[in-house]
Amino acid sequence: MESNNFKEQNINRIIDLAISEDIGDGDHSTLACVPKDSKGKAKLLVKENGIIAGIEIAQKVFNKIDQNLKLELFINDGTKVKPGDIVFNIEGSSHSILQAERLVLNFMQRMSGIATNTNRYVEKLSGLKTKVLDTRKTTPGMRVLEKMAVKIGGGKNHRMGLYDMIMIKDNHIDFAGGIEKAIEKIQTYLDKYGKKIPVEIEVRNMKELAQVMKTGWVDRLMLDNFTTKETLEAVKIIDGKYETESSGGINLETIRAYAECGVDFVSVGELTHQIKSIDLSLKAI
Repeated sequence: MESNNFKEQNINRIIDLAISEDIGDGDHSTLACVPKDSKGKAKLLVKENGIIAGIEIAQKVFNKIDQNLKLELFINDGTKVKPGDIVFNIEGSSHSILQAERLVLNFMQRMSGIATNTNRYVEKLSGLKTKVLDTRKTTPGMRVLEKMAVKIGGGKNHRMGLYDMIMIKDNHIDFAGGIEKAIEKIQTYLDKYGKKIPVEIEVRNMKELAQVMKTGWVDRLMLDNFTTKETLEAVKIIDGKYETESSGGINLETIRAYAECGVDFVSVGELTHQIKSIDLSLKAI
């Protein structure tokens, strides 16, 4: 799994890039009309219902722009918010606040949108053991922040990338020459390089499920594009021997039906790739 140090490096890289592409050789709008020694104060105002996310990132942005900015926090990440709520006040150099404004809003609006969207799915599974998982369907370069937002919304992270879990999907199986050969090659690879990472394999039908059950040696089975009837039958066959995950075209209307089949996880790409940002604004006080 991703180490905290690697995560922090990724976050800092994203923020540094955002600052570089936005400010360039200077915020000329501010430099032209706001006195350099001007002091100011602004509030982060919520303009629609949702789950707030990205405060930790906002703090990092403010700190990178100007370590002397003072943030007064009223609401924490993961809190349900409504129009009119004030998340925080920021005080200090007017130049610094104006430079950080759009960056903070861009990060927090998108992260809050993902957290809000995730929370809708999580609430659909109230009372059930099944957990909502994200996928790798994320904005290139923004994955660590988008997966943070999923967790803030109550979901769970699937693998972060190609490096922290072996996940054998249809193309892997076809290129490897079948399920049994794919699993055999995985065993050889992990033994050769001394790696200990979880293994998940995708099955597309009951025939492939039978092959995996015969071969064994995996940690989780992904039931890809199974109907709820097929999922229920598959869960009975697997009988707790492996973790189970439903995936493929599952949406807000169908997720509970799949969860009620008894799977451990349901993965939903929609958590991160079909979201609406939450409307927030940074207003001078």
